[in-house]
Formats: sequence, structure tokens, C-alpha cells
Amino acid sequence: MKLTTAQALVRWLLAQRSETLDGREVPLFPGVFAIFGHGNVLGLGTALEEHRDELPLWRGQTEQGMALAAVGYAKATHRRQVGVVTSSIGPGALNMVTAAGVAHANRLPVLLLPGDTFTSRAPDPVLQQVEHFGDPTATVNDAFRPVSRYFDRITRPEQLLSTLPQVARVLTDPADAGPVTLALPQDVQAETYDFPDALFAPVTHRPLRPRPDRRALTEAAGVLRSARKPLLVLGGGVRYSGAGERSLAFAERHGIPVTETTAGRTLVPHGHPLHAGPLGVTGSASANVLAAEADVVLAVGTRLQDFTTASWTVFSPGMRLITLNAARFDAVKHGALAVVADAEAGLADLAAQLESWQVDPLWTERAAAERGRWDAHVDTLRAAPGPEKSSTVPTYAQVVGVVNDLSGPEDYVMTASGGMPGELIGGWRGSGSVGMDVEYGFSCMGYELAGAWGAAMARTGGLVTTMLGDGSYLMLNSELFSAAFAGHPFVAVVCDNDGYAVIARLQEGQGGKPFNNFLTDCRSAHASPPRVDFAKHAESLGCAVFSASSSDDVRTAYAKAREAAVAGKRPAVVVVRTRPDSWTEAGAWWEVGVPEHLSGREGFERGKSGQVRYVTS
Repeated sequence: MKLTTAQALVRWLLAQRSETLDGREVPLFPGVFAIFGHGNVLGLGTALEEHRDELPLWRGQTEQGMALAAVGYAKATHRRQVGVVTSSIGPGALNMVTAAGVAHANRLPVLLLPGDTFTSRAPDPVLQQVEHFGDPTATVNDAFRPVSRYFDRITRPEQLLSTLPQVARVLTDPADAGPVTLALPQDVQAETYDFPDALFAPVTHRPLRPRPDRRALTEAAGVLRSARKPLLVLGGGVRYSGAGERSLAFAERHGIPVTETTAGRTLVPHGHPLHAGPLGVTGSASANVLAAEADVVLAVGTRLQDFTTASWTVFSPGMRLITLNAARFDAVKHGALAVVADAEAGLADLAAQLESWQVDPLWTERAAAERGRWDAHVDTLRAAPGPEKSSTVPTYAQVVGVVNDLSGPEDYVMTASGGMPGELIGGWRGSGSVGMDVEYGFSCMGYELAGAWGAAMARTGGLVTTMLGDGSYLMLNSELFSAAFAGHPFVAVVCDNDGYAVIARLQEGQGGKPFNNFLTDCRSAHASPPRVDFAKHAESLGCAVFSASSSDDVRTAYAKAREAAVAGKRPAVVVVRTRPDSWTEAGAWWEVGVPEHLSGREGFERGKSGQVRYVTS
């Protein structure tokens, strides 16, 4: 049929279906986020308008915010549905590069459709075009190449026939999942071509479950059987595979203590007797104690980021590492014994190899014992200060405790940057449902609000709560209005501690002088600089707003915010004045570059001396 490039692309989007982990069939592309400009309004914009009843279109306020919302949508649907985001050329396109980095680092699928300059070059230079003196083929969209799993520039309509199958492959493959960028020159968007009907035939993309190589499986089983103190680490790949129950059954059958990474957080019910807690710098002392003693570590579905491994100091130098991962790229890291497979299929096959093998019960019992000590520590941090204390301003731990207490098993909690990831990862007590999104692959300030819009759009049950600091709120808050306007409710808990407190802690903790992090340490022409009224600002964006200044206030305000968000079909914002000097810490080391003249250099050298650079698999 004769269609423009844009019309053909939209029809193809509509034909793609996806099978969820529980067997339901849903649209692979459930909706599009768009800000129109001259680079996409007539080509792609016209094609989208023709299908406005079939393919929902949502208008955001910033291109970065829309793309982050699409990332949050993908995470909330376990990568089974993909948000599409389109922008004009130039600044609109470049605004999405940061979000592409978030998706790439977190292995999350999103389809980005930035407009591009004319292939004809007749009107060069077109409005918003950046001219490269030595390469007329280059445009700003080439900036997407390092942060895209698949990049293409469509310079002829018929190129869609070869590139769209690759687009679908990357967006749905557990090993390759990540952002796809199709740059669309505005003249090509409007060009017509006789496309074959077969391009628009419905296709259902089902979860791939590659099974492990038998030899690698046998070798891994042999290493595990030799273990006296094995440890199971569950990452985001377990979540996306839907292998949470399989992982617990595997651990129970063999008596192996279980820990979680950031992306794997809340896969294990908090009170499970094998749950040792979350691992690493933002994790728990309980998991880190077991990791230091483990002789074999089975890491499933994780890329073992530095916060998980405490910059590779959390494990014993003599530890043997087995990785089970759908992506061979991640499986072979650090010299591990690599088992390349889907988490669900791989664990099932590994359990069959191990048969009735069991770990010494004394080691199995260590998980609950160590976690009990960590729980007692967190209970102390959550306890509200008594009347004898000089400050009643709540801490992050106390705010998290309130949200945790009032959240149900179907609810969903989010954060991304600053001090909040350590509080949620280390202090949250989950029921075993997949109820947490801590974007700590890219740790993108501003994801907390934009991603919450996408998650609220995607979730069919429970309530989304996003937790963030004042710095992240100021970084990117415009999608609060997008969510309020569109009618997508969630709760945002904004903790105001007067600056970038967690970076100030890092700066001063390593011997640096207070500088440019807390507002009091920043340059200003005013003796008393102005403060942001977050409550009034959020209210002006269409949100219901509640303020709190004590732990009791937080409980009351958050309970009211939950009711207001659902009843009003809009975000509800809780503004909390919080302490800048109290944190939930697991006691692990993290490598940062410390100058030799600072007092923190001695601790840096100690940490480096315990760093495992390469393991024995």
C-alpha cells in the first residue's frame, strides 16, 4: 500500500504485540510521548493523528522528561512493553540523549524517534541544524550512537523493511534490550513508497528463554557442589525473566542464602529465612558479612555494578564466581565461569544437575541471623526521636519507614539519585512482589518524577510512590504537570535538606572542604538567599500538596496524599523538611578518586588493597 514513511512506521507500531510474563497479550508499543516541532509535526505528527484512537499520544513538557517516562514504563512492565518518544530536530532531539543513557545503562527498551535534517540538503542550513565543517552527513542525532543499542538514520522509505525487524529484535531480546534510535529526516518522513502488506501483519513477541550450554552447566554444578559457603545474588535479569519464584525454590532446595542487587531488590520477601538482605554499598551489613565469607558466589541476572560489589571489595579474594546471565557480555566479566541463559531456564537446568545437594545448615542459618542484626539496626534508625532529643526533624530513614509501613503489597516505590537509593535499598522491607525501581545504573537526577509518570501509566494495580530530594526536584519537575494534566496519579515525597547533601557527605568525609553542595556553601550575592517553596510550586503544576516537619506529620501527610492522588487522578506531593546528616550505611567501601593531600587518601589506599581485580572461576 502506498504510504509515507511516517504512516508506515506508525502502522508497523500498531501491528506489534507482546506476551507478558503471565501469558497475556498486550500492545508492544502501548503509547507515544511527543513534543512536536517543525522536524516531526507534519510527517510523524500527521501519521499519529490518523491513529489517535488506536495509539494513545501523550504530550510532555520536556523531551528528556518524556523519554524518562518511557524508561519508567518499560521497567514497570518488566520490559514487556516499550514507550515511543518523538521530538523535533536540534535541541528537542538532544534533550533525549540523557534518557537514552539511562535506558542503556539499565538495559531497558525505549524507542526514540528524533526528527532530523533534510537528506536533500536543499534548504541547508535548516533551522536548528548544527553544521559540521568536515562531515555534511553528521547531525546532532549522531550523539545518540554511544547510548543506543541500535541506531539508524532512515534516508529512504524502503529502508524500514530491513531496519524494523532489527528494531523489534533489540527491544525484545533479553540479551540486547536497550534504547533504539531511528533518526527521521523530515523530508523522508513525508516521502511515499509502495510498502508490502506483510510489513503490517500482526506479530506477537514472546519472552525468549535461551537454555545454557550443557558443558558450562555441568562445570558450574561441579563448582557449586564443592562449595561450603555459597551465596546466591539475584539481579534485574531475574525480575525481567519472571524467575523470582524459581530463584527462591532453588535457594530453598539447596539451602543457599540469598542477596539482592539494586535492580533485583524486593524479589525476595523480607522475612524469608534465606534472605540475607541487599548487597553492597547501598545494601546491608548482613549481606556484606556473608559475601565476605562466601567461597562460591552464583550471580544471576546482574552486571555486578560497583555499588553491588563495593568496588570489588565485598567478596573474599579466594571466592569463585559463577554468572548466569542472558547476555554473554555481562556473563564473562571479571573472569567468571559464564553460564549464558535465561534466569528461569538456567536455574531450572542447574537445579536438575545439582539434584539433592545441600549446603551445611549452619551456613544456611546465617542468613536470618545476620539479617536480624541488620533489621534491629534499621529499627533504631527508623525510631522517632524522643522529647529529650534536640532535633525532631525527620531523617531519610524515618520517612522511608513511614512510606514502607503505609504501602501495600501491590504498591510500587521509586527513586534514583542522592541519598535516597541507600535508604530504599538498605532499609525497605518488601513482601516479595516486584515493587521497587531504584534507577541506580545511571543514577539520573530527575528520573524520580518523570519515571513515576511512566510507571503510574503502566501499573494497573497499587499506587506508585516516588521519593526524591530537593536537588532532583529542581533538576526536572515539569512532568508533574504532564501527569496532572493527563490524569495519572502517584505520590511524590520530596525531602528537602537544603542541597546536594549526599555529595557533601562524600566531599567532607574524604577530607574536602564544604563547597558548592549545600546551599549555604554556594556563591550568592544575597546575605539571606531565597528558598524554594516546593509546596507552592507543586501546587502550581496541578498537584495536591501536603507538608510535614516531623515523623508524625509525615505519616499523616503521606496517608492523605495517597487518598488525594487516587481520588483526584493527579500526583500528590508531600514536602518534608529532612535532616542532612543521618544516613543508612552498610559499612562498605566505594572507590572514588581521592587526591593524595586529603585525609581520605589513607582509607582509599586501604580499600584498594582489598580490591579483587579478577576472580578464579
